[in-house]
Amino acid sequence: MKYNTGEKRLVLPEYGRNIQNMVDYCVTIQDREERKRCADTIINIMGNMFPHLRDVNDFKHILWDHLAIMSDFKLDIDYPYEIVKKEELDTRPPRLPYNNSRIRYRHYGKTLEHLIQKATAFEPGPEKDQLVRLLATQMKKSFLTWNKESVDDRKIFKDLEELSEGQIVLNEEECKLLDSREILARNNTANNNNNKKNKKGR
Repeated sequence: MKYNTGEKRLVLPEYGRNIQNMVDYCVTIQDREERKRCADTIINIMGNMFPHLRDVNDFKHILWDHLAIMSDFKLDIDYPYEIVKKEELDTRPPRLPYNNSRIRYRHYGKTLEHLIQKATAFEPGPEKDQLVRLLATQMKKSFLTWNKESVDDRKIFKDLEELSEGQIVLNEEECKLLDSREILARNNTANNNNNKKNKKGR
């Protein structure tokens, strides 16, 4: 009896040993037309193994790429698509640069800092006032996400002034934010609703 441990390593294990054996046999067929018919049959079998992927873009193209890979690119046929090249399999994608920019207050996040900088460029008027109020409210919500206790509006206004480099100055008289307890209650309600949805989805 043969054991898999004694067989050669499968290039694409998801297709199994039998498909690999078919591919190996296909490579040895001398007649070019018969070899192509054999390859077409293998592609159909491979496709039937994963019917849920038929709606994936370029599904057939992917199968032909896999066939070429399993044959170690030795299958000499007229492919219906331009298949992947062997040397491309060993190339690594370029390294993504890591954003090392400093975040002054992590509980607010970098996006909120950018939005505050954008707000400073607005001309004075109702539109800017509304945007600043929304930003201050979001800052308070973000603060309470990390710190589950109440937060004084003066703390939010102080941070907003600092993040805007002194260009946005608010006080409690001209800007009243949502109460901390109201925000925390809304957050708890949202979390409970999400938990219920997750339980239903299981």
